Amino acid sequence: YPVPREIDETVAKLKLEAIGVKIDELTEEQKRYLAAWEMGTT
Repeated sequence: YPVPREIDETVAKLKLEAIGVKIDELTEEQKRYLAAWEMGTT
């Protein structure tokens, strides 16, 4: 059965935490770099 995305992501996050998997998050510098593609990257 279809599950709303928010519930699906919450369940997935809890499962990963339960088995000891941690997903990295981008730093602010990485986010700026990825967002700067139109102006060029340095």
